[in-house]
Amino acid sequence: MNEYIKKIVKEALNEDIPRIDISSEYLFSNEVSEGKFIAKEDGVISGIEVCEEVFKQIDEDTDFITLKKDGDFVKKGEIIAEVKGLTKSILKSERVGLNFLQRMSGVATMTRAFVEEIKGTNAKILDTRKTTPLLRRLEKKAVVDGGGVNHRMNLSEMVMLKDNHLKAAESIKAACDKVRNAVGKSFKIEVEVETIEQFKEALKADCDIIMLDNMTNEMMKACVELNNTRKTIEASGNMNLERVKSVSETGVDWISVGSLTHSYRSLDISLKF
Repeated sequence: MNEYIKKIVKEALNEDIPRIDISSEYLFSNEVSEGKFIAKEDGVISGIEVCEEVFKQIDEDTDFITLKKDGDFVKKGEIIAEVKGLTKSILKSERVGLNFLQRMSGVATMTRAFVEEIKGTNAKILDTRKTTPLLRRLEKKAVVDGGGVNHRMNLSEMVMLKDNHLKAAESIKAACDKVRNAVGKSFKIEVEVETIEQFKEALKADCDIIMLDNMTNEMMKACVELNNTRKTIEASGNMNLERVKSVSETGVDWISVGSLTHSYRSLDISLKF
């Protein structure tokens, strides 16, 4: 993860400063400043390490003091971290550092809201692959910082037979058998179903997880009863804070929420000198 962060930060800085920062470079020389990262609203922090890496790549002599750690809940007005160093170095680092910190904290904050909503049930909140290209590992880390669980990181990590896979196959059972014969027990197999009849077929297939896609709560309850703890059941499709509690009460094991990484709102954080 550390090398990945270094690489992502380097590319982000090259995007923001392809040559020089013409605002700061000609205004300041060796002046020194101090700054504080302040939460402007309540939320969960994520991305401290990434933000620090931005400042260190710009100027390794910049002091970056963390007062909060990833996963901490902060109140409006609390100080998250402090920096001290050359004024121009801090100014060069500010926007890219905040971009990472605000966005990752936004994902973590949204995840925490979903996790809190289903407290008291056995369900877990999972993310999806609906992530920003090239930033998946950071966004999925933010999900964990918010109390969620990572689903598969990529297509090589687990088998998932979705509707378009199955439409091109003879049947759910045939698709599962073919893949199982190829991968053995090295990978778990998940199958997506949309109806109770498809669920019954998946129950008889050689799969480990069944995803209930866009089912009503009543349909999900029926599937949970039919399953009788034989396979892991995941609920998916149009999950929001208003609905997720009732979905968790159907008895499903996992609830995957795509909006955690595609519809989050960045947490409002500012750097004040």
